[in-house]
Amino acid sequence: MTPSTDRNDVLFERAKRVIPGGVNSPVRAFRAVGGTPRFVRRAQGAHFWDATGKRYVDYIGSWGPMILGHGHPAVLDAVQKAAVDGFSYGAPTEREIELAEEILKFVPSMEMVRLVSSGTEAGMSALRLARGATGRSKIIKFEGCYHGHADALLVKAGSGLATFGNPTSAGVPAEVVQHTLVLEYNSVQQLEEAFALHGPDLACVMIEPIAGNMNFVRASVPFMKRCHELCRQHGALLVFDEVMTGFRVALGGAQSVYARLIPGFNPDLTVLGKVIGGGMPLAAFGGPRAVMEQLAPLGPVYQAGTLSGNPVATACGLATLREIAKPGFYEALGQKTRGLMAGLKSAAEAQGIAFCADSEGGMFGFFLLTELPQNYATVMKTEGAKFNRLFHGLLDRGIYIAPALYEAGFVSAAHSEEDIAATLAAAREVFKTLR
Repeated sequence: MTPSTDRNDVLFERAKRVIPGGVNSPVRAFRAVGGTPRFVRRAQGAHFWDATGKRYVDYIGSWGPMILGHGHPAVLDAVQKAAVDGFSYGAPTEREIELAEEILKFVPSMEMVRLVSSGTEAGMSALRLARGATGRSKIIKFEGCYHGHADALLVKAGSGLATFGNPTSAGVPAEVVQHTLVLEYNSVQQLEEAFALHGPDLACVMIEPIAGNMNFVRASVPFMKRCHELCRQHGALLVFDEVMTGFRVALGGAQSVYARLIPGFNPDLTVLGKVIGGGMPLAAFGGPRAVMEQLAPLGPVYQAGTLSGNPVATACGLATLREIAKPGFYEALGQKTRGLMAGLKSAAEAQGIAFCADSEGGMFGFFLLTELPQNYATVMKTEGAKFNRLFHGLLDRGIYIAPALYEAGFVSAAHSEEDIAATLAAAREVFKTLR
């Protein structure tokens, strides 16, 4: 067999010899869709170029952080200036305070915030804090929601509401997840039954308000309202995982969307990442002062990180937040994203292909289904083989969407009318092949 001369193929074979699966995060391997992953050489605006020099319209944006697009001048300038002053100190900086103040200004449910380096780190720390603050061990999460790869959160549902979860990864002992209860997303009945059985022992309910790891599935307003009510009633904390939705779907995150629909609504703890780092490794978790002061060095809940509040990452994040806070930013971003979804739906329906889509701000999801799914089980009804053909058809035409039907997509401020038009033109061609 003649070796491939495609630079992506060559790099992938080389990577597989030294990196498990050839990638440093599983979804990048294209296992769900088949084929060879694209190795990125550079990115600018709404585009990136692979190892062969081919240009793609980028709808993953580093899985969400690049809300301004790649290489935004104000962000690039801030990062370059910060890098000259030093990469890392292991000591406090004024910019950490500025970033914390900027975050708190837009997320009123948070009175204090702790900066960390990744969404997984923020999620596991928020979980530990919820347990420490309540003195309870048990937690609720939902099938299809992903909160990072901490052991206690890599869990699938047990056989019933009286049965706690089972590990979804080798290397996670059953004992580690024995306090994690996994429920069906958007099921008020299961939620009420779980609190009736375990209410006094529940430390928290952790949820993605818009689940971006089963593509794009919203928590219904009645379901979210009941989550809020039951947590208040039983003394559990409501933990919003907004790593993906924070500053992506709205300036105040998904919680601001629900606050407009549910009087008095606010989560107790919030987990943030992606956009607040602007593409650099940075995440955070925060909440009311009384809860956050349970953290070391003030309280008994330990959490630490050598690179937390990294001066280059905080410069990147701060510059990003200041740009997206400008008037009209989210209105324009949301309009662009809705236009893309409407165009894809029209293109699919013109060929008689089942298609539905949803979006909020610059985050979107679509399904090859007639109705929007409400939970993981209905998401799984999407035709995987047809999605894979759609993915590769778009990829061949220079359009890069998530290489898995379970992942949300992202539009940036850098996507132009020409980018959207090129995407829709490519989609119309591909949908004709899917009939």
